[in-house]
Amino acid sequence: MQLKYLSGFGNEFATEALEGALPEGQNSPQVCAYGLYAEQISGTAFTAPRGHNQRTWVYRIRPSVSHLPYQPAADEKAPKLCTVAADSLVTTPNQLRWSPFALPAEGSKVTFVQGLKTVAGCGDPSTRAGIATIVYTANQSMSPLREAFYNADGDFLIVPQQGRLEIRTEMGLLHVSPTEIVVIPRGIKFSVDLPDGPSRGYILETFDRHWELPDLGPIGANGLANPRDFLAPVAAYEDIDTGAPFTIYSKYQGSYFQLSQIHSPFDVVAWHGNYTPFKYDLKKFNTINTVSFDHPDPSIYTVLTVKSGNPGVALADFVIFPPRWMVAENTFRPPWFHRNCMSEFMGLISGGYDAKAEGFLPGGASLHSAFSAHGPDTTTFINASKEELKPIKLRPDGLAFMFESSLMMSPSKWALEDCGTALQKEYYSVWQGMPKLFNPNKK
Repeated sequence: MQLKYLSGFGNEFATEALEGALPEGQNSPQVCAYGLYAEQISGTAFTAPRGHNQRTWVYRIRPSVSHLPYQPAADEKAPKLCTVAADSLVTTPNQLRWSPFALPAEGSKVTFVQGLKTVAGCGDPSTRAGIATIVYTANQSMSPLREAFYNADGDFLIVPQQGRLEIRTEMGLLHVSPTEIVVIPRGIKFSVDLPDGPSRGYILETFDRHWELPDLGPIGANGLANPRDFLAPVAAYEDIDTGAPFTIYSKYQGSYFQLSQIHSPFDVVAWHGNYTPFKYDLKKFNTINTVSFDHPDPSIYTVLTVKSGNPGVALADFVIFPPRWMVAENTFRPPWFHRNCMSEFMGLISGGYDAKAEGFLPGGASLHSAFSAHGPDTTTFINASKEELKPIKLRPDGLAFMFESSLMMSPSKWALEDCGTALQKEYYSVWQGMPKLFNPNKK
């Protein structure tokens, strides 16, 4: 099915599936067209500055409040390993790397929600402070089960690595492929179907503020991710209130709850506002790079950012390393050895990564914590020190990304102890063979 989308980042959109469903001149008329109910979804405080204020008015068949009471989610439905509770995390500054996380076992049935597992994180969603890096693995679609989900704790930035996602949201439909990302703001209900079967990917959950485009500074008016390439869904509703009830799961303060209702949660006939899910094709990113010598800092690859109260310091950045030309003269080409005040969680969507000869694979990940040294492995360093410095197309089949944060993350017990064979316990050894090249008698 060919979907239509609304173009632009942070725009005030207006869309209706039935002509005249959107009221004119006011948000909440005494009687809505078609017998609809008006409902506002506020993503920020009412009094947030206009430039940061996010809210959407939806016009739906039944109000969201028409449901039975919340109950703790059934054990088999609740992803208990998706939490940043203090007793689920382990403090360590060690460099960590994981092989591709295992897909659900053959014969099992795991939905997107059931397959959520925290790899690392920090903070507390109840105080709107912190982040979580999550992997998902799933093999069962949610819509045939009449299941939906919303996250009251934070925004989900979802990075598919294997398998397309068909995401139905209150605002409409989003089809998301690997090399694309999707952001589902907190509180928005959605379900995930898997047209390609077993699927895997990454999520960055942010508990404070929302994603925005980074400032371009000296780059100027153009470059990096262009606002018009971000796509929001058009209104598309379900009018279903017969048959089995719908079950909606929610994550609230790190715990999972469920409720039951007779009608589809995706019954929004029209909506207008700027608080909406959106997707972006990473192939449209306009990469900035050097044409003389040395490397610009990796911040030039930032697609989206969540700002902190400290200017220039991000709570979270989503950074990509796409295929690009490398032409720097008299320069060590791979990323340099580095100690960073930020935490760096990296994943690989496809191909390889120019800082590692092997071991960093699509579907895997690495975590380099604040001021824990990292950089190219021994083989990469030796080869890069000898190679001819001619222009090359770097990793034409590769796409890596980084979740970077000013916060100090801790890995989860699951990621260190219970993720099967994914944890590479000998990761430190990739740097152990670094030769001593120093010779005070040879310049």
